[in-house]
Amino acid sequence: MAAGVLAITRPQPGAWVAAALAALILGTLAAVAWQARGLSALGPWDWRAVWFTIWQATVSASLSAVLAIPVARALARRRFRGRMALVTLLGAPFILPVIVAVMGLISVFGRNGVLNEGLRGFGLPEVSIYGWQGVILAHVFFNLPLSVRLILQGWQAIPAERFRLAESLGFGPRDIARHLERPMLRSVLPGVWLAVFLVCLTSFAVALALGGGPRATTVELAIYQAFRFDFDLGRAAMLGLVQIALCVAAMVLARRIAIPAAFGAGLDAPHRLRGPGGWRRGADTLAIALATGFLLWPILAVTLRGLPRIPALPPEVWDAAARSVVMALISALLAVVLSLALALTLARHPARWIEAAGMLPLVASPLVLGTGLFILLRGTISPQALALPLTVAINAIMALPFGLRALIPAARELHSDYGRLADSLDLRGLGRLRLLVLPRLARPLGFAAGLAAALAMGDLGVITLFATDQPTLPLKMYQLMNSYRMADASACAVLLMAISFALFWLFDRGGRLA
Repeated sequence: MAAGVLAITRPQPGAWVAAALAALILGTLAAVAWQARGLSALGPWDWRAVWFTIWQATVSASLSAVLAIPVARALARRRFRGRMALVTLLGAPFILPVIVAVMGLISVFGRNGVLNEGLRGFGLPEVSIYGWQGVILAHVFFNLPLSVRLILQGWQAIPAERFRLAESLGFGPRDIARHLERPMLRSVLPGVWLAVFLVCLTSFAVALALGGGPRATTVELAIYQAFRFDFDLGRAAMLGLVQIALCVAAMVLARRIAIPAAFGAGLDAPHRLRGPGGWRRGADTLAIALATGFLLWPILAVTLRGLPRIPALPPEVWDAAARSVVMALISALLAVVLSLALALTLARHPARWIEAAGMLPLVASPLVLGTGLFILLRGTISPQALALPLTVAINAIMALPFGLRALIPAARELHSDYGRLADSLDLRGLGRLRLLVLPRLARPLGFAAGLAAALAMGDLGVITLFATDQPTLPLKMYQLMNSYRMADASACAVLLMAISFALFWLFDRGGRLA
């Protein structure tokens, strides 16, 4: 409590940032609540969208978690050449633009995709990627790697002493699964399921590209339709509140069903989990191979299809690419500045309300925030003038929690090691920032900037709310897909993917070399 009072009584940049951020997000949500007309504003199709959102998020989260278990187990107990590279690759879909992944899935599972061409060659019926099946397939594609990484951490968190004790007692694979692996999964899976459920609950680009129609409309897509086509702000606002309520309910549910594994602390001794032989070795190999193929096949398909078309892309695509790069750089700079101010303040004066303000962007989706900001600012500026600035601002705000998580531990360590020395030397302001903070925090700053730039580069959210003649590269790619110019859309996908990964690599690499 004293720390919180201290953070308020001494004016710190992070305190001002936290207060402004809380005012912006809570004010935006208040505007949404004020504009909402109650549940009576929602019609039968809206409730169908709510039901479909819950259903597809539940199915997607459950499939992602269940399918991730054998892959994580195989990675935990097998050692092979390229294993670390594969584990690292599992983090790539997090910064992969959603619309690029959708394009890759269409290249494989679409009407003219590799799968349907093969089915036609054998005289078998074709499959359709559009509708609920496409939405779930795309969500599993994105969230299977995340689930594998989180569950793999659970396996690695089991103390090595427990496995040594199991070996000394002669435990077989079934005994280890019963006494070690299943308790760990009961502890880890609720959090994994919740993370994926929230991602699927607030997913927009996937539903926009692969869903639609009365049977495959999510709440996010219903908000977009109510805002963009019907201009029914009351209905859009009410749908936004329903979505927030669903997210909060999911968090409460996951907390109640999580069961601690209670393994106790270990000695952090390195231990190689020995994988059983026989058919289990083959099953582990198959699980890793299928997961790798599922993740790489769509990306390779869209790359091979679009790479030769890049030089022939029309000038408006390159204009959209340049516009997206500039916006991504501004968003990354803004996100890093805000995250750094919050982290430095929290390192000196820990205050729960400041950290909570930094996590507030996770409460609402970009579409809900965009709707609220439009409600607050309408009448003062035209929607077209709002499109690009709001997109930049909201992308920075949505990336802020990830940057804050990366910076807080490093900022606290910096303050613990050098804070008193810097104070005794009266090193303050820009001098302290230039000589101490930036050199010592270069690595997490580079990672945070790269992540923010990559996420902003691939965002297809707020920009779709406003009619604009200045599209970003993801929006231009979506327009090409709607015009059935799939070759140009594939080339756009390759370009967008290359720029996103390049931005992340440049910032992250720059931070490591600083």
